[in-house]
Amino acid sequence: MRESPDKIEEDAARWVMRIDREGRGALAHELDQWLAGDSRRAGALLQAEAAWSILDRARLAPPRWDRRTPITSRRRLISIAVGGAAAAAAAVGGVALLSPGQTFVTTTGEIRRIPLRDGSTAAINSGSRLDVRFDDQVRRVRLTDGEVWFRVAKDERRPFLVEAGLVRIEAVGTAFSVRRRDDGVEVRVTEGVVEVWVDGVAGQAIRVPAGVSTFVSTGATFEKTTKRDPAEIERSLAWRTGWIDLAGETLAEAAEELNRYNTRKLYIDGDALGQERLYGTFRLDDPEGFAASAALSLDADVTSDAENIRLRRAEE
Repeated sequence: MRESPDKIEEDAARWVMRIDREGRGALAHELDQWLAGDSRRAGALLQAEAAWSILDRARLAPPRWDRRTPITSRRRLISIAVGGAAAAAAAVGGVALLSPGQTFVTTTGEIRRIPLRDGSTAAINSGSRLDVRFDDQVRRVRLTDGEVWFRVAKDERRPFLVEAGLVRIEAVGTAFSVRRRDDGVEVRVTEGVVEVWVDGVAGQAIRVPAGVSTFVSTGATFEKTTKRDPAEIERSLAWRTGWIDLAGETLAEAAEELNRYNTRKLYIDGDALGQERLYGTFRLDDPEGFAASAALSLDADVTSDAENIRLRRAEE
């Protein structure tokens, strides 16, 4: 019996929630089987993902669905957004996605998820600038500042090319992140394979597979390529859902990362305290809560005002 559109839409909403919770890589085989079962499912999933991104466009949305919210209510939220998006798109004859050229800028603490017009998606981190320019030959994206994670739709006729300073990253159908740092560009691959090279020396491109990260310095030198546990890379990308996931990073490193997302800055007084290591997950938009937890764990004191939060130990 042929599935009804309502049933397909409901199943697509379930898939979006599972992808958010478990990660697309872990569900790839099962998801491909579901998509292959009906040609209408791919479009329904794309609409549901677009609706989910719309629901998550607040300054920093709740990091993941509240587990106390009934499943039916969560699906209903997505369905409402899908319906609204479809109604708006009817006037122009299709799903309203990005125009061929568009620029996105995120402010401090803002994380955006956007569906691209080719079926790819992008999660844009705090303090980033992204220019998207698609044409018939190439899908070109320029990252001027910050960090972005892409899930690239397959299109062998049009490569997906990311420019970050002098660094170039090309993918066909894969998932990876690009982060511009003060001293270079870091690429982390979560699915598939990408090619990375420095502009002008494409003949020296390296292939970076899933579970591997590479760093290119501002001097256009490949400083290091590191094989990582997939879970480690996923931890480093916890910002996509509004979290910082620590597994032995120092307090100073955690404070530096949290300060990317908040105008109220966190400071650590004392080198010994700053080198203490932490474990656990914390909300990116709650530096005061993080400081309170760290102080309790590390036997430190917290002082704060409207602009700053400080952690210190009495003996330091």
